[in-house]
Amino acid sequence: QVQLVESGGGLVQPGGSLRLSCAPSRSIFSSYIMAWYRQAPGKQREMVANITPSGRTNYLDSVKGRFTISRDNAKNTVYLQMSSLKPEDTAVYYCNANRLTLNSWGQGTQVTVSS
Repeated sequence: QVQLVESGGGLVQPGGSLRLSCAPSRSIFSSYIMAWYRQAPGKQREMVANITPSGRTNYLDSVKGRFTISRDNAKNTVYLQMSSLKPEDTAVYYCNANRLTLNSWGQGTQVTVSS
């Protein structure tokens, strides 16, 4: 099992930016799909973005052009850069690592977009 530690959430005004970070307990980027999910109150958890071992990225339509997922192999960290934030981006954001039947989640970090 892989432990994932997230950081970087907080309160930001509409139009602002935040960067989330996720550090796995060991080096896994060469074999795991890394992803960011979010869950707003009363809503289902949804995938926001992912990055495959080959570096291919995928995004939820509503965040395309505003969010960027990336990883730094040297720092063993995956990031979610969020820009032009909207109130509807408010949610708990979770880091996820997936490989076949192996699926690990971080503890979640709150992102609140409000004036």
